[in-house]
Amino acid sequence: MFRRHYRIVCGGWLIAIVLIGGAYATASEQATLPDPEQAGPYPVGVTTVLFEDHSRPMRWPKGPRPLLTDIWYPATDDTRDIPKQGLLDTYLACVPKPLFAIIESLVDVDLKEFDKKTEFFARREARVREGVFPLIVFSHGSAASRIQSIFWCEHMASHGYVVMAPDHTGNAIITFVDGKPILYDKTAQKEVSAKRRPQDVSFMIDVMDRMNKGADSRFMGRIDMDHIGVAGHSFGGYTSVAAADSEPRVDAIAPMAGLWVERTNYACPVLVLDAAEDRIIHKYLRKQERDYKSMRRYWEESKGPRYYVAFRNGGHFTFTEIFQFVPDFGDGIGTGERVTNGEPLDYAPMDVVYPLINGYTTAFFGRYLKGQQGYDVYLSENHNPEELTYEWSVPAE
Repeated sequence: MFRRHYRIVCGGWLIAIVLIGGAYATASEQATLPDPEQAGPYPVGVTTVLFEDHSRPMRWPKGPRPLLTDIWYPATDDTRDIPKQGLLDTYLACVPKPLFAIIESLVDVDLKEFDKKTEFFARREARVREGVFPLIVFSHGSAASRIQSIFWCEHMASHGYVVMAPDHTGNAIITFVDGKPILYDKTAQKEVSAKRRPQDVSFMIDVMDRMNKGADSRFMGRIDMDHIGVAGHSFGGYTSVAAADSEPRVDAIAPMAGLWVERTNYACPVLVLDAAEDRIIHKYLRKQERDYKSMRRYWEESKGPRYYVAFRNGGHFTFTEIFQFVPDFGDGIGTGERVTNGEPLDYAPMDVVYPLINGYTTAFFGRYLKGQQGYDVYLSENHNPEELTYEWSVPAE
């Protein structure tokens, strides 16, 4: 079932024309699906794997390109009985204790105190649930890390996806290979990382394909390799767009607070998540570095199914875990100033933005990776007009 929608923007007015095909998704059909804003029906497991791409050797660290990767996945029901773990023994378990001070100095956070109040729910090394699940690759922002948006990765796994998030070595704030720290390389920020990142996405798909075929018994036969999505934040948003162009196995993308330079794929289903008060994006667009273009323009030029979600009171880091790390961080977290007129601004809080980010992405990937057409109902509505600008268009089939 599906509903065909067209939106015409004219003179500031938005006119929605709904043409009904042979059948369309109804509210009752959506009711059979999990609420996309709430955690899904599955417990979540997480594991960390160091992959090495021998086809792309590096000068530093010398040898094959290392990609330390977290994988979130639907877990068996007995996972609910495993004691809940925190940041230190789950996501930073591979970090040698003496090196914690380096991380704390980079992110300006007391990790032990932070660990006491984090709200993560994946269980490390839980058994993978029986079933076949689509793959989503998540790409972090520049000078960020694979654990920058845990809330989202866990949420998607709870709805029946396997989510791979690598540290983009050299463009992550810090990653560890064999206990040795590799720091962010600012000199590789633009051309080098812009080339490496989409290649990292393709490599993630390659290694999961091998794992699905038996290279890792945990995931053997568990991955739907015919339905693959890519999501990412900031430079990861750029990576999502680039992956849609360069990787034919990608079926849908969800860039968050991103930019782009050029494109060739206009048909890939896309959910753009944007923020009206994003200071970093406004800065890049003003400076016109590398001829960056806005994600709004990307949405406007897309020819396939397209959805645009913009947070009126959101900033660059609205889509990240920094709400929990540094509550007064700014640019989407806590308070700040509007980019247009400098007026004081209270950014939308975590309990408002997370359900909306999760809701739209779950419904979008459900629709375009799983064929869950009942989510057309959710995708046809602005679920918080005070906080969101929302537009969408699905061309006739």
